[in-house]
Amino acid sequence: MKGLRIAAIGLALVAAPVLAGNKLIPAGQPMAVAKSVLTVTPSVEWNKLGARPGRNSETWTFDGDALNDLTFYGGIEPEQTLFREVSKRTKPLPRVKATMLVTDIPTLVENSYRIALDTPLFTVEGMEPMAFAGKPGIRFTYSFTRPNEDLPRKGEGRGAMIGGKLYLITFEAPRLHYFDAGVAAFRQVANSAKL
Repeated sequence: MKGLRIAAIGLALVAAPVLAGNKLIPAGQPMAVAKSVLTVTPSVEWNKLGARPGRNSETWTFDGDALNDLTFYGGIEPEQTLFREVSKRTKPLPRVKATMLVTDIPTLVENSYRIALDTPLFTVEGMEPMAFAGKPGIRFTYSFTRPNEDLPRKGEGRGAMIGGKLYLITFEAPRLHYFDAGVAAFRQVANSAKL
């Protein structure tokens, strides 16, 4: 019995580094996100993933990023990309421009996904003006599939160009069940955004 306990403790210690980068985000507390001045106040608990898609970004989830993904992009400066570059030479990512209009944001997201995620199908389904963090912004919806995956995904984004920098929040999940189950929590977080 003692040997089993020691083995269980050893196994727990080996598994700990895998989970060490993730963090529980408590409900009701303002949180600065994506290494920026952007703050949000979630009404429910989320899990912050340790891996980040880009320099000034972070991802939260309920059930794992394959099932729902809330990503913050905080203060992306001109000539920076949303994601880490895979290959600047063969697959350069589109870059934020200081002169971007809010209507350019969905196109930036689409082109970034097509290149970085090698996404064969991506459709911006709609867009409308909407305040974001108290500034003129945009709300847009989209759908896409990942390579070698038949599961259609749905997404919603909110963003604005503020002081020449891009601030953006996106939520995406499989169209079947997970998007509808999580989109209200995303909208609450996006509505709480402040600079």
